Amino acid sequence: MTAVQTLAVLQEESEIRLDRWFKRHFPDVNHGMLEKLLRTGQVKVDGKKAKSNQRLESGQMIRVPPLGVAPAADQPWERPAPVIDEAEARALVDAVLYMDDDVIVINKPPGLAVQGGTNMEKHLDGMLDVLRFDSVERPRLVHRLDKDTSGVLLLGRTVAATAKLAASFRSRKARKCYWALVVGSPKYPQGRIDAALAKMAGRMGDKVQVDEEDGRHAVTYYRIVEKALNKAAWLELEPRTGRTHQLRAHCTLLGTPIQGDGKYGGVDAYITGAVSKKLHLHARCLEVPHPRSKGVIRVTAPLPEHMQASFAFFGFEENSAGEPFVAFEED
Repeated sequence: MTAVQTLAVLQEESEIRLDRWFKRHFPDVNHGMLEKLLRTGQVKVDGKKAKSNQRLESGQMIRVPPLGVAPAADQPWERPAPVIDEAEARALVDAVLYMDDDVIVINKPPGLAVQGGTNMEKHLDGMLDVLRFDSVERPRLVHRLDKDTSGVLLLGRTVAATAKLAASFRSRKARKCYWALVVGSPKYPQGRIDAALAKMAGRMGDKVQVDEEDGRHAVTYYRIVEKALNKAAWLELEPRTGRTHQLRAHCTLLGTPIQGDGKYGGVDAYITGAVSKKLHLHARCLEVPHPRSKGVIRVTAPLPEHMQASFAFFGFEENSAGEPFVAFEED
């Protein structure tokens, strides 16, 4: 990286330490290098000097300097930018649902990771220059979706817009609505799931479990839109908190794992027959205050192909859920 970046702390990164945030985003920056950057004031949180053990809050802005070459070796440590072919670039531009001077909203396809990780060469964060358009700034992620989850994803086009959008998530002014196809049907047509979630220890650290003693508060509202006897149901889900894998864990807790979610539902997460085995979780709608005007952005993302096919298989019709959000509405 050869330029200064200012990155927003995502909602699901709230309360993690600064050094762990760096390990997630810049895994080649070792502890010694980070400490030096902190001592010299090159890394700042909300414009102020910080310490490596500082706990972060969603919406905070982290200044990351040009990192150049790691001091421990005479080799550039930065991973090369992913190669983006014309078809991928065109598909990403076509995925834009809404754009203005401050905001871009895209319909993230399933199977595309939002950020890089171990053995993750292709990810959205590495492709965001495609969505720069006429802006001098590179768009920034405001929140994340799991790799196999599709749907509405929000980007800020400026540092100021990103910070305000992230603050809306932190204050819960942003409203998110998901659609899921689940195996079986909940006992009640609608309800509230209130179950604290904690990351599992050891090798299962990328998975969460219900833990009322040490877990973080997590609330999801759900309603059944349609169901196919007791074989499958179409749920509308509204998370009031933003915990890692919250909807996947909460649906499994209901006894109705999301179709294709073997990570949480095991063998019970697959309907036999012609239904796709891909994850059936889609970020359908987003409503968030505009970062600069007094209006509200409302965006709806169409279903991915595998969910369209599964809905058709069960005879579910998209308009059964009611009117979709409009793109933008002034107060």
